[in-house]
Amino acid sequence: MMSPIPEIVLGIETSCDETSVGLVVNGTVKSNVIASQFIHSEYGGVVPEMASREHERLLAYITDSALGTAELTLDDVQGIAVTYGPGLMGSLLVGVSFAKGIALRNSLPLLGINHIEAHLLANQIDNSDLEYPFLCLLVSGGHTQIIQVTGYGEYDILGTTMDDAAGEAFDKVARLLDLGYPGGPYIDKNAVNGDPEKFKFPRGLMDSGDLNFSFSGLKTAVLYAIQSLTTDERKSELPHICASFQAAVVDVLVGKIRLAVEQTGIQRVTIAGGVAANSQLRAEMDALAADNSTKIYYPAFEYCMDNGAMIAYAGWQGFKHGQEHELDITATPRLIISAN
Repeated sequence: MMSPIPEIVLGIETSCDETSVGLVVNGTVKSNVIASQFIHSEYGGVVPEMASREHERLLAYITDSALGTAELTLDDVQGIAVTYGPGLMGSLLVGVSFAKGIALRNSLPLLGINHIEAHLLANQIDNSDLEYPFLCLLVSGGHTQIIQVTGYGEYDILGTTMDDAAGEAFDKVARLLDLGYPGGPYIDKNAVNGDPEKFKFPRGLMDSGDLNFSFSGLKTAVLYAIQSLTTDERKSELPHICASFQAAVVDVLVGKIRLAVEQTGIQRVTIAGGVAANSQLRAEMDALAADNSTKIYYPAFEYCMDNGAMIAYAGWQGFKHGQEHELDITATPRLIISAN
């Protein structure tokens, strides 16, 4: 006899430097508690061992907080979803082990979630009119891809980065400029008063004719530009450097998604990942929609970053489609997304 499909799903996210737990009831988010690890800011990037320790320290507290916000107890939960890849090995292990413990203690079904798939599905949380097929521009610290989503579990990667991801480029350039980590919000803020044409930074693979990305040359161009300036010049030119760099990234992202729409004929486009919160990217995507009747869907800002709610939602979807893992599931740092 089949077990009933879990309606109340607890999601655990520890793939990198956010410790987060969310609860979904029949596809509706009831809580989404996120603890960002600011201890990494002084290092200009995530220190894996420190991230793992912070997850261990925070996870039980964050879980209690998420349950309290949702006005539920652990006894109410009917299924456990947890990110098992891709991500940092130590961080993933903390989350997977914690999820296994809850599932074993409470005799609950367990489902490991592909972090990338959760980002794809996050757009459906608040966009009930989003129908298949659609294109997803995934832009985060670790990934920059264009994915065609034909249905649940039906994915085709149309383009990917050949080197740095867009979010990674933001972080590295912010570190060059001594702005702080994570870099995206700092660059976005400083770019507001800058001239995006002051520095002629390259647009990698812009005219390649395919849907792949490259941001390493852009990062190097920013480095050379900075090295040519005096300390006082760097300070005065900071808004212009940020604006010019951000414009180069956004031009490529929007140009590639425009090409993807032309090549596939699919005019529903979603944005996912941390860079989806970037103000200029959203403005340029809105302009694209106005130009060619493309419908653009954005996740809420809290679902752009790594978060437990999107894991819980992906788990709810997975359980509905008959998916479940045994307790021998393990962390898979290089997990890829593939068509089912």
